[in-house]
Amino acid sequence: MPRETQFSIFLINKPGVMASVTGALAEAGVNIKALSLVDSGEHGVLRIVCADADTARKVLTDTHDRWTETEVLSVVLPDEPGTFARIAKHLGDERINVSYAYCTGSPEGGKVTAIFKVADTEKAKDILGA
Repeated sequence: MPRETQFSIFLINKPGVMASVTGALAEAGVNIKALSLVDSGEHGVLRIVCADADTARKVLTDTHDRWTETEVLSVVLPDEPGTFARIAKHLGDERINVSYAYCTGSPEGGKVTAIFKVADTEKAKDILGA
């Protein structure tokens, strides 16, 4: 279970803004492994985990002025009912707060990648057996 760099990119809610950011990453050959977009009225927060954080960081520095980065946990899970719930319960039982989480999709019966922003990354890694 690796620790990953997640980029939170603050976007104005207008057509084409998300396409501009993701297009710049694509042009640089950066693969987006996980993505979440949250709306907060006039603005949105695009959260992404990329295969190449260093290149993503450079692209964002060159093309966008409002972004941050943080460490998250990336957990590969079977795409089965209850898998996410078991991880969430285990973290809760150990008193680790999950600030937010999101998952990738998968073909039926495949694997999903769950991204967790937790209060204590090292403790969560130890608890989850990484």
